[in-house]
Amino acid sequence: MSAQKDCEFLVKRARELVSDDPCAAKAWLITARTLYPADFNIQYEMYIIERNAERTASAGRLLYDMFINFPDQPTVWREISVITAALRSDSQDKHAQFLRGLFETLPGRVQCEMLLKATEQCFNTLEKAEMLLLLLKRFPESVVQHGVNLGETLLEAEVSENVETPVNCFRKLFVCDVLPLVINNMDMRLPASLMQKYMLKAAEFYIGYVTRGPSPDVQIQGSQEAGSLKSPNVSRGSQRYVIDGLSEKSSVVAEPWERLLDILAVVGARCEWQGDKGQRSYVDMLLRLKELCRYLPGLEGDTRSRCCSQVVICAALVLFRSAFLYMSSVQPALFQGVNALSSGPWILIEDLSSVYNDVEVERGAVKHAHKKRKLADGREKTMSSDDEDGLGKGRGRHILVNKTEMPSWSETLENFRTARESWDLLHSHDGLETEFKKICASWKTDGWLWFRIFLTDMIIYQGQYRKALSSLHQMAAVLQPQPGQQSPSGQASLEHHRALIQQASCHYALGEYRMACEKLLDVVGGLVPPNQEPTKTPEDQGRVKTKTRKGNDLRLLPCTSKAVLPFCLQLMLACFKLRAFTDNRDDLSLGHVVVLLQYDWPHGEMLFLKAVDKICQQGSFQYENFFNYVTNIDMLEEFAYLRTPEGGRIQLELLPNQGMLIKHHTVTRGITKGVKEDFRLAMERQVSRCGENLLNVLHRFCINEKIIIIQSLP
Repeated sequence: MSAQKDCEFLVKRARELVSDDPCAAKAWLITARTLYPADFNIQYEMYIIERNAERTASAGRLLYDMFINFPDQPTVWREISVITAALRSDSQDKHAQFLRGLFETLPGRVQCEMLLKATEQCFNTLEKAEMLLLLLKRFPESVVQHGVNLGETLLEAEVSENVETPVNCFRKLFVCDVLPLVINNMDMRLPASLMQKYMLKAAEFYIGYVTRGPSPDVQIQGSQEAGSLKSPNVSRGSQRYVIDGLSEKSSVVAEPWERLLDILAVVGARCEWQGDKGQRSYVDMLLRLKELCRYLPGLEGDTRSRCCSQVVICAALVLFRSAFLYMSSVQPALFQGVNALSSGPWILIEDLSSVYNDVEVERGAVKHAHKKRKLADGREKTMSSDDEDGLGKGRGRHILVNKTEMPSWSETLENFRTARESWDLLHSHDGLETEFKKICASWKTDGWLWFRIFLTDMIIYQGQYRKALSSLHQMAAVLQPQPGQQSPSGQASLEHHRALIQQASCHYALGEYRMACEKLLDVVGGLVPPNQEPTKTPEDQGRVKTKTRKGNDLRLLPCTSKAVLPFCLQLMLACFKLRAFTDNRDDLSLGHVVVLLQYDWPHGEMLFLKAVDKICQQGSFQYENFFNYVTNIDMLEEFAYLRTPEGGRIQLELLPNQGMLIKHHTVTRGITKGVKEDFRLAMERQVSRCGENLLNVLHRFCINEKIIIIQSLP
């Protein structure tokens, strides 16, 4: 008992002297250690003095002595845990650097043993894994013994912790740190099945990381149910992304696609896949896979199995990467880290460039009808996008885009093409399709909203409109803006409009014009028309000069009021045009066509001349909304001319209730004269409205006449 008191006295005396006379304090402790070599407190006090003075070598020797002589002391392990924490961190402060230097003074054997024992002291799975990873990085020879076990421990932790997303701390540690050590260690003999399993785990992580939503609370969870699709329009919160369990800095993954390609190259070499071992491009990889698929039917046994695995894994990576790059251009707001400020959603829809051009009129018949009006001989042949020729697989379809509005249009369309080709490759053989479906089921890709949107665009491109509509109906329900969730930018509304507009485009392509107009009018009801009509760009002005297409081209349209409202008007025109120019008389449809032709005037002038000619053939025309919505001076002049003897004295019933008035008073010349005067006054008033914003007028037409417009179509 007295020996213990002596030790305590010596330590206490050393502590009193350390600030004023460190050499004297050190002398007291050396004496104490000589007298009592088995006392831990004396040696620990000596270590503390050296550590606080940051004398690396002497502190290291004392730590080594304590580790050897007092391996069960909790105080020693607390000190070791502080040092290993400094080793795991990337902090550059002076004390952390000193602790790392202190550890380096220890013999390699002791370092290894210390890290192993420190790992055993950890009860937290993540901390234990980080400690063991420290060992693997410092002592590569330990990878053979501990590498695979560490990887499996991390993957098992995912399951036991019920982690909902592959982008988690366990998977990040496995993919970014453990896996490269394991697969690059040539001393390990790993079965191909295990390598491929790890490859897919890495791919799922990197793809999930790249395609993550704008904030952690918008992570897209996988499920087979459409209702599980997570809208990107809920509160976005902070744009910083932190993986739960990791620091913000540790959550950052640089060059994920390149890292994935690096892992793929190593796994491919170790699994003896076919191809150039030095290929460094996803596009080059796709070309090689196409060659492999040509020989696939003739392969058997292990060779066929190995080839199938190579094609499925590689083609899947090309598909998801290209689809992501395409989607990051057409709907950047879905992803974090993608600049969405300069570009909103884009919509893949039927191209309507030929909506004014499919009526052949003789050259020169572009002036007003009373100067020269002559239709080409023969009936027009109307082209509809529901023609099946060449559309089944989307062969030869062009996608048009305004190059000024989308500077990266070439890369965007190339990525879309590459993704389609990868999809086709994965579905070119039953064996490939089966394996690819297993990957999709494992990754729960049905819950990836961004990928669902890509697939919808792809099947629209292929002309599978009925299938596209099924997907769009589900997405429209998910993207329906909810009260209180509307973002300041109106992004939720725009993305909801995107699905509705594509539905309308698909209904139009299928010849379902009433359904198309219903969707369009829902969209128009939520739009605010621009304050001024858009000026014609050179591309717009030159559009009608191009050769008329057959109606099976597509267009990428920006989802903005400026672009969407004109498209809605053109698509409604396309729906009514076919009905207005049949042999059956339909003044209501013909009147709607006249109203809609005002937009983009004079591109629709030839079609307007055809409408006027049909009115002349009928001898009369009734459309009581005429003066509410027709403000085009050329059209007003034409209709005024039709009432004159030179114009054929066409009976025009364009005023509300005018038809009833004439019908009940045909014998009263004064009433008829009054009607003519009313027409003249109405026409004069209408001329004064020619300066109105046309898009405002047409927007009112869509809102006020919604029921009549829909009922006009079968």
